[in-house]
Amino acid sequence: MEEPLRRIRALHTASTITVYQAYRPEIGGPAARDGRFPAAWKPDRMTWIKPSFMWMMYRCGWGTKEGQETVLAVEITRDGFDWALRHACLSHYVRGLHPDRAAWQRDLKRAPARVQWDPERDLHLRPLPYRSLQLGLAGEASRRYADEWVVSINDVTPLAHEIHALVKNGERDSAARLLPQEQAYPAGEELLAHLSA
Repeated sequence: MEEPLRRIRALHTASTITVYQAYRPEIGGPAARDGRFPAAWKPDRMTWIKPSFMWMMYRCGWGTKEGQETVLAVEITRDGFDWALRHACLSHYVRGLHPDRAAWQRDLKRAPARVQWDPERDLHLRPLPYRSLQLGLAGEASRRYADEWVVSINDVTPLAHEIHALVKNGERDSAARLLPQEQAYPAGEELLAHLSA
């Protein structure tokens, strides 16, 4: 089946969705241990969550980039995720979707969440011809994320390292079998209409 150009691919249940983030160990370690972000985590800064495991691997270099050594799988409520989508603005101006550039800038400034559609990645971190969602949370959205939406936080750094080692050894099939089984997230048209151009 051919992939659509834009799709939210994610591990999800009837009530939760798993997103990924990577942090330095001083934040990632306590977050995974306690199931919540520590005091060192700043809710006033924009935080980006990624439903795609492979896009996270591209971003953090399989958990090897400085400041991104601890890869977290953060299970959050679908209600929270959907709220963020409803209140999000695209991070770039799109003619036809926004009345004009000034209107988009006003929306962007007000929105507590922003969306980018970035090329999905294969096991060698090469771009694929279709895109996956990144969701930036700021202000109210960031606070809700940390205080209300988190269901669990798990350190998946060992998994990232294991898959990377298999890829480096040419064991592509074994690596692929370890990937989270992401499926299309059932976001209705009303959730994505303002984010799909």
